[in-house]
Amino acid sequence: MTRSPRAALAFLTPLGGAVEPTPGALAWFPVVGALLGALLGYVWWLGTHLWPVAVAAVLVVVADLALTGLLHFAGLVDAADGLLPHLSRSRRLEVMAEPTVGAFGIGVAGLVLIARFAALASMRPSVILLVGIWCGSRTIMAVAATVLPYARSEAGGLASAFRAIDDRRPGIVAGALGLAVTLACLLAWRRLGGGVALAAGVVGAAGVLWLALRRLDGFTGDVLGAAGVIFETVALVVASARWS
Repeated sequence: MTRSPRAALAFLTPLGGAVEPTPGALAWFPVVGALLGALLGYVWWLGTHLWPVAVAAVLVVVADLALTGLLHFAGLVDAADGLLPHLSRSRRLEVMAEPTVGAFGIGVAGLVLIARFAALASMRPSVILLVGIWCGSRTIMAVAATVLPYARSEAGGLASAFRAIDDRRPGIVAGALGLAVTLACLLAWRRLGGGVALAAGVVGAAGVLWLALRRLDGFTGDVLGAAGVIFETVALVVASARWS
């Protein structure tokens, strides 16, 4: 269990070093997500005190990419290239493993970056909001890795460590803890807006996972990253609505 926090960092950020994630690391996903959200929230808060809101929003987007080593964003791009075109299942998995980027990946990446920037630039900075959203996105990843089958038959990639999980307790812990923290943070931020943002984020992430199940018969590391990024982006956009 002592390796689990570091293993979670290894999967979710570039900070954990060369440690292969284990199923036990799933329980720490919400914790890592909450910490990332807190750091980004303070970047957002400090940025608005030093620069115009648009610059502060850019700093948050860049800081997120840096703190995650672009791992999840790269997963979003690869998942878009693999899941959206008309391809066979085997070809989809091949495309997602290739280092090149296609038109679908570029298009989705651009839309997501613009949406995240616009949402952040239109709101007052809130640390608790980002703690809740980033905790929720990592909770989605942990739960998906626990309940969904792994799409690739061969070992390869960090997510292969979560294949055939017999002990579902870490995923259950992650789901319960993550939901509690996410719900508490978002409702504390704004009861109606936070609740709707959480529901919308879940729907967005579930859409990614449903598409992966339909077209890949399971998840990959790219799919987990894409689900997390879509959860964050949809939740941010909904949270930026005029709730009062």
